[in-house]
Amino acid sequence: MEDNKTNGSHAGLAPSNGISADEIALYDRQIRLWGMKAQENIRNANILLITMKALAGEIAKNLVLAGVGSLTIVDHENVTQSDLENQFNLTIEDGISPVGTNRALAASAAIQRLNPRVQVHVDTFDIRLKPPSFFAAYDIVIATDLDAATLNLVNTATRLNNRPCYAGGSHGFYGFIFADLIEHDFVIERNTSNLSTNLGPESKTRSIISVSPKPGSDGKQELVTKRELYSTWLFASGASKLPDDILRSPRRKKIVTPLLSCLRALWEFEVTFGRQPNPNIHADLAQFTTICCAQHKALGLPAETLRSETLRAFLQNIGGEIAPVGAVLGGQLAQDVINVLGRTQQPIQNFVVFDGNSLEAPVYALHPEGPLGKALLPISNATAGAAAAAAASEAASSSVAPSAAAAAAPFTTEAIVLE
Repeated sequence: MEDNKTNGSHAGLAPSNGISADEIALYDRQIRLWGMKAQENIRNANILLITMKALAGEIAKNLVLAGVGSLTIVDHENVTQSDLENQFNLTIEDGISPVGTNRALAASAAIQRLNPRVQVHVDTFDIRLKPPSFFAAYDIVIATDLDAATLNLVNTATRLNNRPCYAGGSHGFYGFIFADLIEHDFVIERNTSNLSTNLGPESKTRSIISVSPKPGSDGKQELVTKRELYSTWLFASGASKLPDDILRSPRRKKIVTPLLSCLRALWEFEVTFGRQPNPNIHADLAQFTTICCAQHKALGLPAETLRSETLRAFLQNIGGEIAPVGAVLGGQLAQDVINVLGRTQQPIQNFVVFDGNSLEAPVYALHPEGPLGKALLPISNATAGAAAAAAASEAASSSVAPSAAAAAAPFTTEAIVLE
């Protein structure tokens, strides 16, 4: 285990290629599930995990037990009493409480004990002050429980370095997972079809790249390579619409969870006011309600599906942590990371909303019009500095004028009064 407190581009070095006989025995069950090649990819993966709260603790547990090569935890905050109550990897030992110590350092020892073969590194520097080049050393970046502006900053940096990025957050009974894999190829195995497979687009985000016989199958099975295209956090969090197949169907629009509107309203509130809404301040409730109604309308959803009890419950859960919710979200996010490393499964596309009350986690493809993938953000030396500077400026802003969407929202709020 290693502690890094500098603003450099430190990253733990991934192990050399090749799995030993001991590792094959240790990971036997999962190798049978996803294959030796996928396990080699997992073993050589260098993962960056940002913010060590309950959700990240579950992600770290699943990735370490799966046998990733290196896990670097970045968190500049200290352990609070709430952290101690919600994280399995924080304990009072010999009468000494970790409260007041660095959160990443305090959790790292327990995470390391889960699998001594994994290199666990700690970085106690503020992620918002890292240069974009810092992210280039990692195969996958996972940002958890960050505000909207910081998530945009991180995702911009990962895009500039052509690195896959996940984001996740939990608010009491609710939570979300976001994925920006830029462009991700994966291979599925299937029985050989009697009809030829046309190469090209299957949907707005997915294309078939190639089809070839599976070696050793005597032509009975084939390998199909598909490519998924993604867009950025900035679009998914508020500047994109729902898929056309949902918007064309009144029935499907009615079953879209209103928590999507609530989450978008939360992120807009954070960017606008530099903080989360306080449910005990009436002005915050009114402003949040206005923003949420505007977001709901912008998504093309019927007004009757956004009810006052939903808004009230969401506001009361903001900032809260519930261990089982972290376990569900962390397990799903970590499993998708493993699938992406293995390249044999369809990954999340691209936004999951979790409702702990109904135990539902619908997935929505939230993308802008126009090109996706690498074409969405051209990367060049000329644009890299400007994009990073713009993201850093947004993250540093503590208060800006209310957004046009919130200020000009014509959507009625009479039915969403929060007392």
